[in-house]
Amino acid sequence: MIGILVNEKEINELQYLMKREMDEILFDLKDERIDHIVKSAMQERYKILFSLFKRIASPQECMKYLPLKSKIERKG
Repeated sequence: MIGILVNEKEINELQYLMKREMDEILFDLKDERIDHIVKSAMQERYKILFSLFKRIASPQECMKYLPLKSKIERKG
């Protein structure tokens, strides 16, 4: 386990970078030309990024980036 101290400006930068990366992954997952194995790896990366994002973002921001399966499970 690693601890890190960051100020508000650094947190905002981390949030921006993670959002940008997660948005790009979500966009690429819709591309039919990308192989299933590659998409599987992208989904794993998304899960890791989202778990980091949850630690620094507000609950409202996290709701926007919930993985699709989580959104479905919460509705049912």
